[in-house]
Amino acid sequence: MAIIYKDIHEFTKEELEDLFLSVEWSSGHFPEKLVIAMKNYETVFSAWDGDKLVGLICAMDDGIMNAYVHYLLVNPEYHGRTIGRTLVDMIKQHYKDYMRLVLIAYDNEAHFYEACGFEKNKDTSPMCITSLWT
Repeated sequence: MAIIYKDIHEFTKEELEDLFLSVEWSSGHFPEKLVIAMKNYETVFSAWDGDKLVGLICAMDDGIMNAYVHYLLVNPEYHGRTIGRTLVDMIKQHYKDYMRLVLIAYDNEAHFYEACGFEKNKDTSPMCITSLWT
């Protein structure tokens, strides 16, 4: 079945829980919060195999200059099908007139983002305060 891409903000807690836990992200243990978060993100693109949510990317922005990609995840059963690359391309197109598109990559995923055109900044470090474990 072909993957369908959607620009929506409405998801069930089960859809989000399944996707986030498929990549072992601790946020998947808080599906009610994820439902609300998706409604609040400025931009959300998702990938679907029939009625199964298999990929997601979302970003926050200031409306004109800066955007921050917070989540990009693809169910591991669907890796290698260019879903992640397509979602990144959709975000890059959406924010093409912005001056900065930022994300924080886990070190073992940095090569993917570099292949998508992102560069590791030499003079900055990601920093956070979190209660999540992944």
